[in-house]
Amino acid sequence: MYTFYAFMNRMKLIQRWNLMRSNIKEDLMQHSASVAIFGHALGIIRNTLYGGSVDVDKIAALALYHDTAEVVSGDLPTPVKYYNDTMKGAYSDIESMINQRLLDSLPKELASEYGGYITPDESSVEYKLMKIADKLSAYVKCAEEKLLGNKEFDKAFNRLQKVLDAQREEYPELGYFMDNFMEGFNESLDIL
Repeated sequence: MYTFYAFMNRMKLIQRWNLMRSNIKEDLMQHSASVAIFGHALGIIRNTLYGGSVDVDKIAALALYHDTAEVVSGDLPTPVKYYNDTMKGAYSDIESMINQRLLDSLPKELASEYGGYITPDESSVEYKLMKIADKLSAYVKCAEEKLLGNKEFDKAFNRLQKVLDAQREEYPELGYFMDNFMEGFNESLDIL
């Protein structure tokens, strides 16, 4: 019996932002889809407007699997995960063990295909764009919560805004996305 897809199906059970009071609940499966959509968009913008040649489908696939270890570990909040180098290293080791367990839950011939998504090459442009999309997804979540008057997300919103602003020069596709699409997240369906 192979259990990989049963593990992946459990992504919908993992609640994100579990230390925060959220008006809108978000699970890991929703988050991964959001990162895939934003990452795919960043890749298309790069290729279309900035002469890039990234594999947009790979960005989306990396996004779908970028937090799969959390189906076992749960969503460890960022302030805990990155509290210090010891915590960061320990959590990285745990994630590596879980990711290997997930790959071992596939037939060997499929595990070799999934390895590039579960344990990707972190130096690739596709991976880097996916990580920006991951932050962009969190930023949009914070913006939505702030729009609903939830001050609980103010600090995270401000931190993420600084992180994203600092990456605009190196990643002009991010600046383009934020300048042209972010305002829409503040509108109701009737206005959209």
